[in-house]
Amino acid sequence: QVQLVESGGGLVQAGESLRLSCTASGRTFRIYPMGWFRQAPGKQRELVVAISSLGAKTYYADSVKGRFIVSRDNAKNTVYLQMNSLKPEDTAVYYCAAGLTTAQAMADKGPDYWGQGTQVTVSS
Repeated sequence: QVQLVESGGGLVQAGESLRLSCTASGRTFRIYPMGWFRQAPGKQRELVVAISSLGAKTYYADSVKGRFIVSRDNAKNTVYLQMNSLKPEDTAVYYCAAGLTTAQAMADKGPDYWGQGTQVTVSS
């Protein structure tokens, strides 16, 4: 089992930045692809970004390309999401996720583990 705990959400104004963190515990962190998903009120949960186990490959949703940056520090069992130029439409609960196979598979089919989620609210 893998336990994922997110932090860093909050309320910001449009154009500002936030950084989310997700720390994993349990089974070996470094072997898993990781990622972030989000769910806005009344909408389905969607992929934000997936990152491969060593960070070499990333898969971003078109809506966040050029604004969000994912990174991971396997020594700290932590993955980060730097969110810049935030827009009101980025408002959602953001979930950290981990997969058992590849980042591509996680991006296409969804993850195997979820965090509890952290709220991000962007005001206009």
